[in-house]
Amino acid sequence: MIVREAESAAPAQRGRGDGSTVSRMTLLHPKGDFDNSRAVWRSAPGDSHGSRVEVAFVDDLIGLRNGADPASPVLVFTQSEWDAFVAGAKDGEFDV
Repeated sequence: MIVREAESAAPAQRGRGDGSTVSRMTLLHPKGDFDNSRAVWRSAPGDSHGSRVEVAFVDDLIGLRNGADPASPVLVFTQSEWDAFVAGAKDGEFDV
């Protein structure tokens, strides 16, 4: 499940139902809250135009988004999910 709230110049606060609040820059997610305001997005070298994937590591979560559209939804992964993905990519599991 991906939850993304629109970003605004003045981050609004919103309740989580447990008494705490998060800003619109924080993506609420069952795996944990991904703080998009602290994300440093990186993409593969040499891919300066067209569609590209960007990744950001924030605390113990990993975010993945469409770099050609930074306002696109963010996929959130745990470290173990990310490790399994990288191992599969290195092993050729996603080759077409």
